[in-house]
Amino acid sequence: MIVAKKRRPKSKNYFTQETEDAIVLYNGTLDTKIKSKIYETHIHYPFFKLTENIIHTFKFYYTEVDKIEHLQHEIITFLLSKIHLFDPTRGAKAYSYFGTIVKRWLIVYNTKNYTNRIAKAPVDDLYKDETYSCNLTDEPVVDNLSLFIDEFIEYTSENFGTLFPKKDDAKVADAILELFRKRDQIDIFNKKALYIYIREMVEVKTPKITKIANKLYSIFKGNYIFYLENGYTNFKRL
Repeated sequence: MIVAKKRRPKSKNYFTQETEDAIVLYNGTLDTKIKSKIYETHIHYPFFKLTENIIHTFKFYYTEVDKIEHLQHEIITFLLSKIHLFDPTRGAKAYSYFGTIVKRWLIVYNTKNYTNRIAKAPVDDLYKDETYSCNLTDEPVVDNLSLFIDEFIEYTSENFGTLFPKKDDAKVADAILELFRKRDQIDIFNKKALYIYIREMVEVKTPKITKIANKLYSIFKGNYIFYLENGYTNFKRL
């Protein structure tokens, strides 16, 4: 376990070109003393701030530890186990490379803890606490929703050309639908986590995702209300 050093003054530029160069230098030497010096002087603090910012920005707060700093040390330990895989010749910046690793690690970690939290919670708490996503009294509604989602995916997939004539828009829409297709394997516990998944898949900016998501939601909402009221789908009526 890595012990956090005394924090330096806050700076928006905590992950600089100096950090990028230090990581390359760290990977390029076999001398353990030199590696330790490079890490303590140039890499530890940027890694510490990187993990801190991602945790708070995307609200990854389902943890097994009492303090966020302890979670950060776990992530940093994982980063160090992967640091040798970073190859700057492939065009990626260390900041983006390790930021992606941190986000993916936290998504898996938070999903596991969120699931465990629901599994271990008393039944009364599940009724009272709106943060839990399950509804113990409405199993038929959940089944109906799942059936509707399958039809929604089928309809949207078959009409991509009409709904999203622009190629980039279609890619984003397909990425969003892919999350629906894999909904049984993916536990998306908040909106920001969903955006991370989509950005990883299609590499677009958040406003583009929001635009396409809103259009899909409009199709989904109108048709789902019709489905609940009538018991069948009729997507082409909109």
